[in-house]
Amino acid sequence: DAGSGVEEMEFNWDEYLEDTGATAAPHGSFKHVDTSLQNGFAPGMKLEVAVKSDQNTYWVATIITTCGQLLLLRYDGYGEDRKADFWCDILTADLHPIGWCEQNKKILKVPEGIKDKIPDQEEFLQRVLKGACSAPANLLEGLHRGKNPLDLIAPGSRLELQNFRDSLEAWIVNVVENVGGRLKLRYEGLEDSDKFDQWIFYLDPFLHQVGWAAQQGYDLQPPLAIRSLKSEADWQEILKKVKEEEEESSVPTDLFKDKPVIGVHSFSEGMKLEAVDPLAPFVISPATVVKVYDEKYFMIEIDDLRPERTTSQSYICHVNSAGIFPVQWSLKNGLHLSPPLGYPGQDFDWADYLKQCGAEAAPQSCFPLLTSDHGFKENMKLEAVNPVDSEEVCIATVTKLKGSYLWLQLEGSKKPVPDCIVSVESMNIFPVGWCETNGYQLRPPRRAIVNKQKKIAVVQPEKQILSSRTVHDGLKNQELNSSDSVVINGKYCCPKIYFNHRCFSGPYLNKGRIAELPQSVGPGNCVLVLKEVLTLLINAAYKPSRVLRELQLDEEAAWHGHGETLKAKYKGKSYRATVEVVRTADRVADFCRKTCIKLECCPNLFGPHMVLDKCSENCSVLTKTKYTHYYGKRKNKRIGRPPGGHSNLEVAVKKPNKRRKRRKHFFVHKKKRSSTSVDNTPAGSPQGSGGEEEDDQDESELSHSLAQDRDKRKRKLRTFSFSDDENKPPSPKEIKIEVAEKLQLDSNPLEWSVSDVVRFLKSTDCAPLARIFLDQEIDGQALLLLTLPTVQECMDLKLGPAIKLCHHIERVKLAFYQQFAN
Repeated sequence: DAGSGVEEMEFNWDEYLEDTGATAAPHGSFKHVDTSLQNGFAPGMKLEVAVKSDQNTYWVATIITTCGQLLLLRYDGYGEDRKADFWCDILTADLHPIGWCEQNKKILKVPEGIKDKIPDQEEFLQRVLKGACSAPANLLEGLHRGKNPLDLIAPGSRLELQNFRDSLEAWIVNVVENVGGRLKLRYEGLEDSDKFDQWIFYLDPFLHQVGWAAQQGYDLQPPLAIRSLKSEADWQEILKKVKEEEEESSVPTDLFKDKPVIGVHSFSEGMKLEAVDPLAPFVISPATVVKVYDEKYFMIEIDDLRPERTTSQSYICHVNSAGIFPVQWSLKNGLHLSPPLGYPGQDFDWADYLKQCGAEAAPQSCFPLLTSDHGFKENMKLEAVNPVDSEEVCIATVTKLKGSYLWLQLEGSKKPVPDCIVSVESMNIFPVGWCETNGYQLRPPRRAIVNKQKKIAVVQPEKQILSSRTVHDGLKNQELNSSDSVVINGKYCCPKIYFNHRCFSGPYLNKGRIAELPQSVGPGNCVLVLKEVLTLLINAAYKPSRVLRELQLDEEAAWHGHGETLKAKYKGKSYRATVEVVRTADRVADFCRKTCIKLECCPNLFGPHMVLDKCSENCSVLTKTKYTHYYGKRKNKRIGRPPGGHSNLEVAVKKPNKRRKRRKHFFVHKKKRSSTSVDNTPAGSPQGSGGEEEDDQDESELSHSLAQDRDKRKRKLRTFSFSDDENKPPSPKEIKIEVAEKLQLDSNPLEWSVSDVVRFLKSTDCAPLARIFLDQEIDGQALLLLTLPTVQECMDLKLGPAIKLCHHIERVKLAFYQQFAN
């Protein structure tokens, strides 16, 4: 793997899947991952929450849905009315379990909006709380508040691990690392040695909380492999110390409630079967039940007929253990059965072998029914643990499917391994993106398929990644590899939604503002990702209220998704409307396409697919009239503020803002917004009007208008709001950057950083191109070397924008020679 470091950094699942033409295994097929993402709260649970209009009073609310540490709540009394649903952050909201108000002498009072519906508060509460399930108190208060239950298995926690190789004994293990529920465990007493460390998923049937062995009547003994490393007295001393510290290092019992339950088996000693050795799962071999411990556990051994053998491949099983099959299973499924080592000849026959051994085959009734309803298909991609080195998680391809078993080809492992045989319910396989989500290194293929030329122009700079509370708390952004961040249930996990700003933006959306949006939003919960996307699009419109009207839910239409209230601001007024958003990942692509058609723009303007060079719709050659006609979507609705007749759209009138009205032709920069509320307008939302015409203006026209009116409006240039350091307003000297004026520079451009170059460009009419300079890391020295042919070739610009850009570069060069060359 020498020299592959760069390729490891470059690996990207989206590009890899696109380049290989493969598909990812569906997230819903990994049930153990879905279980690990549950936050301990469930829809239908009730809690007491502070009433927004009166913080001194509380009312009962029901959890509608959960998303990480966010809860969607509805006050009891609203029935099926979704309009008053609201999101709460467990960490910051005033939330308590049922009964808290009574214990703490707080007031339970019906909110104003439903006072008329609840004449008798006491009778109502008795009725709705009868048999109700309260939200867990430990997750609403104290140290565990707002934490994903999985995070409670912290490094230093202790568990008991059953020995699954040679006996039923268990021993204490310490959690060294927790990666999304995959635990790196070290035996108690081996603090300084990682030689015997194991990686096991927390739901593994052989992993238990401390005290399990005593409860079940099993011995607490170190495994044979490590027993000789210390004396018996030392091991007993370690056990004594563990019992003294049990309270500090214990793990909550609730965590194991979703663990598979081990059933009763019906195997007997001497029975023959076919099996896969879990430590070398590459072949199916004849095996024998060599010991039955009790009704739950038995030991099998891979048959080995060599007289000189010194070791045995034996391991403990239970009725649901993966990799055990009835005799003849391989033959019936057209698979090769590897004869026992030392078997004479290559043609293995079960009938002869059973006669020769004087043994009976384990009956079919001993084995659980195999499921075929799992969602995996041949050639699908996923991430899988290398059975030879459990530290490695590799890219895996499904090469074969038989019943509920997969044959996986691992790519990129340090040492090549044959195809592995794994159960579809294995806890050592994970969906695409799991490693990135949990901040773990995925072994990339030896030659990562990455088109580096394409990447340069489209990778979004880190500073422009969305940071609104909605996304920060609800979405798991792939740029953030924090292991304690929020992650989302697979079925409801929306893929990345890309903004393809080069596509036709239609009559409603401002192309310049689209270009300033982040490269992508997500992945994360479908409702939250799509709500964020729609909010960004609304705020990138010439008239946000008009776009909100196009998107609003038609009350007569069939209800297919999830209603979300979105907001728009236009000419000092606020608008609200309920917009339908899909909830599941399989409907996202169709939703994006239909929304694009509603907005009369290219169907690829935003969606789960990135447009790199040329749009498949060839939208760049279509005029607006042809494009609108092509989709048959021309409407005769009045453009502008929606009429009052639409009950779904609410208008809140604010005091007119004259300053904003006077500069209606300006391109208004993004305002910095606070992050205290989930409902805040996201970054990238222009405040105010970006021009009233329905024509598809771009930044150059707006800036041209700015240049013409420079003398009248020069003072107002300083009233713009900026979102971060890179966008901060130029100093009074730099504000003189106009076509007709000589450029005065405050600092030597040879010393400019990439951020300085971006700041300069954002103060010109080439602001939308600043993103390319940031992506390609062009600093002051590089800027002074740029020429028109270079700009056209490397930045893929048309002649007009390239000439404008070079005009500003030439002005910098001239100012450099006049001010700093000597």
